[in-house]
Amino acid sequence: MGATYDLSGRFAIVTGGAGGLGRGIARALLDAGARVELWDVSAAALAEAAAELGEGVGIRTVDVTDAAAVDRAADAAFSAGGGVDILVNNAGVLGEVKPVWETSPENFQRVLQINLFGAYLVTRAIVGRMRQQAPRPSRVTPHPLRGHVVSIASIQGKEGMASAAAYSASKAGLMALTKSVAKETAQDGIIVTAVTPAAAETAMAREISAERRADILGRIPMGRFVEVEEVARMVLWLSSDECSFSTGGIFDLSGGRATY
Repeated sequence: MGATYDLSGRFAIVTGGAGGLGRGIARALLDAGARVELWDVSAAALAEAAAELGEGVGIRTVDVTDAAAVDRAADAAFSAGGGVDILVNNAGVLGEVKPVWETSPENFQRVLQINLFGAYLVTRAIVGRMRQQAPRPSRVTPHPLRGHVVSIASIQGKEGMASAAAYSASKAGLMALTKSVAKETAQDGIIVTAVTPAAAETAMAREISAERRADILGRIPMGRFVEVEEVARMVLWLSSDECSFSTGGIFDLSGGRATY
């Protein structure tokens, strides 16, 4: 039997919520008793995700690269949820798999816009409002908490990877953003962390060639990709009151690939 967390009464936002990893994280939060709102740019995919996940899920069509749209969505979410306790920055794209001299500036910029700038806009909007809500008594620590922010980075942000300059750079930036915001909110009762998974069995992994897949797999000492449920379990702990002193932490899910 795995560890259990009580998130009843909590309200969570998961960006990129219509994708496989977003759905897996949302399912774990729901199973722990939280209400969850999925944000995604695709209304059709959101509707499908909501139908799959069932009761307790709300959906909101949001382009995370649009500052005004993110602010409107944040206002609506705080109103609907009576506050926001958990933010999971999960929205992301892979981009071109090419050496840097063959990539297009437009694609490089798009990857940074979604993976890094989008996470900045959502974090800015949610954390700014989260700081204004009353701290809630914790169930496991005497220190009141206002919320948790968890960002989905990547092991490629630590190591870099050939033919993935934009993706690697965006995830490295996301880790730095995490550490900076954690320092800014350390005394506000807001815990800000990130995880750095190796490749998971999601739609993003299916975008790559068999040769590229074999290359990535060969870098993971465990010899397999991370399961969506394994990422979700880590996010669940990082979203819970049990995680009360690890702000600014970057947590690996790399099957032994991480070297620092």
